[in-house]
Amino acid sequence: MQYYVDGFRGGDPDVKAAAPTWRDRGPNARLPEKVDVLIVGTGPAGLCLAAQLAQFPEIRTMIVERNPCNIVKGQADGVSVRTMEMFQAFGFAETVKRESYWVNQTSFWMPDPKNPAHIRRIGRVQDVADDQSEMPHTLINQARLHQLFLDVMKNAPSRLEPDYSLALRDLSIDHAAESHPVTVTLEDTGVNWGETTTIRANYVLGCDGARSNVRKAIGGQLHGDAAHQAWGVMDILANTDFPDVRQKCLIASATEGNVLILPREGGYLFRMYVELDKLNPDERVASRQFTQDDLIAAANRIMAPYTIDVKKVVWWSIYEIGHRLTDRFDDVPAGEDRNPRVFTAGDACHTHSPKAGQGMNVSMQDAFNLGWKLAHVLQGKADPSLLRSYSAERWVEAKRLIDTDHAWARVMSAPPGTSDLDKGDEPRFMRQFKENLEFTGGLAVKYDESALTAAPLHQALATGQGIGRRFHSAPVVRVADAMQMQLGHVAEADGRWRIYAFAGRQDASAIHRLADWLEHDPDSPVVRHTGKGVDIDAVIDVRAVFQQTFDALALEDMPTLLRPIKGPLGLQDHEKVFCVDYKGLGDIYDMRGIDRERGCLIVVRPDQYVAHVLPLDAREELSRFFAGVLLPV
Repeated sequence: MQYYVDGFRGGDPDVKAAAPTWRDRGPNARLPEKVDVLIVGTGPAGLCLAAQLAQFPEIRTMIVERNPCNIVKGQADGVSVRTMEMFQAFGFAETVKRESYWVNQTSFWMPDPKNPAHIRRIGRVQDVADDQSEMPHTLINQARLHQLFLDVMKNAPSRLEPDYSLALRDLSIDHAAESHPVTVTLEDTGVNWGETTTIRANYVLGCDGARSNVRKAIGGQLHGDAAHQAWGVMDILANTDFPDVRQKCLIASATEGNVLILPREGGYLFRMYVELDKLNPDERVASRQFTQDDLIAAANRIMAPYTIDVKKVVWWSIYEIGHRLTDRFDDVPAGEDRNPRVFTAGDACHTHSPKAGQGMNVSMQDAFNLGWKLAHVLQGKADPSLLRSYSAERWVEAKRLIDTDHAWARVMSAPPGTSDLDKGDEPRFMRQFKENLEFTGGLAVKYDESALTAAPLHQALATGQGIGRRFHSAPVVRVADAMQMQLGHVAEADGRWRIYAFAGRQDASAIHRLADWLEHDPDSPVVRHTGKGVDIDAVIDVRAVFQQTFDALALEDMPTLLRPIKGPLGLQDHEKVFCVDYKGLGDIYDMRGIDRERGCLIVVRPDQYVAHVLPLDAREELSRFFAGVLLPV
């Protein structure tokens, strides 16, 4: 973490210097008439987007929520390793790691063949494969994650805070208007119930759930099916003789259904997903009028001979599994050639079962994909056509999620003995779980070739950094201070691109020539796309990794691009140069398939996905790639 570049300022370094405010937030102040971005809904997707845009005080962002405050309990709890990597960019991954439950092992229980009325453990699976990520799979209260995003917003230069007790009633788009073409009618759901206000926005993001008014306003519909299966979920404080209660467990009984146990943060709380009754095709789950006592009784039947003595039900809910997806994530109908103005994210455009732990994670990844693109466009760094890539990229991934979760939900609900058994005696649901580990880790995302994701012509130079996949971090040592760290952790959620230059053995001076060209040549993407009067790494952050140990490298001999002068005081940045980790955690060249002889360039998007892999001397290709995304200054 770097700070003081603008001068010394005491106190919490996470609290950034406040920018001049653009709106009056006093108790009697009126809502603004115009905003750049209006976010509807303070769920994970809405807050993730707001936390990104809050870093740019020149972008007038507003986020509204129909409820009077943040939630306090319940809802989602699973945080995938990919989402933890994203949290690192926001600066609160360590807080989540400290407070959360870490899912290390998953246990599987099935009917005992000698006594089918009783369950027995049949095996365990390591939940996060070795070197899948430097981050753990964690479980933590969704409300706590909301608060961490709210803290990022409040501490950002814009001091962004939600406007609660406001719901979107209607939305219209004037396609002829060049500025603020989206008119939104907001309805007060608090003290002044029913009072309406009109706001005009350049862009609107609907994160307002499965019944999204934003989606309805742009003609979107959720298409899909339901499994006609009732499930209950409860967070409980309880005593039990079940031995694996502090491990994630998948439990299948012979005749009573299935249970999923998820231990929660704090050492005592745990969550249970409990299979209840099949529903008729025309029946809704609400008609059954299940109670929390029904959940507890079903859980005890399924887990026999073990029992659960519930001391307190903290939160519970009944739901029906459904898999639904909209045909687009923005307001542009198929076949129409224009740039979008309104977007949806999260449950507003895709819904599925909660048991794969993907709902909250995918929702935040939707917003992480869109946030930097909106910032680029509103800052004049990119053409508005960049925003077309949001629906194109995220719809494909949502479809992958729906298909995978659909199959997983069917497997989870299948009675023991009705599914095929192969590969020895391993049950299908255990086998399917292993096959899904990359998916449940949030690591199956692969963006297709586009202006943002280059063709894999030079993929052989970095076989472990797949183009279109997330940048897979690995240990390095920072040369300036011999700091052992993860290379991927230098990337913050600040809208900047990254270029990681890996030195090869064939040409020791290649990094120097590359850096000099990037810093000075008019055709360099750094020169072409970085405005006057800002830091040289304000748009594209260049870092270098060498194969020698830190004591064999002289920082003073590095090119000036890797020792840039920054900020109003003209201070030198010492944190751009790295070498392999010689302390035993792993060699990044070996771990990520970096060509030792030739080295390479890895271009990483602001949302941490690999955009390109190139030879160190591929000047024209590098310039052409960035010219296809960023506007010249």
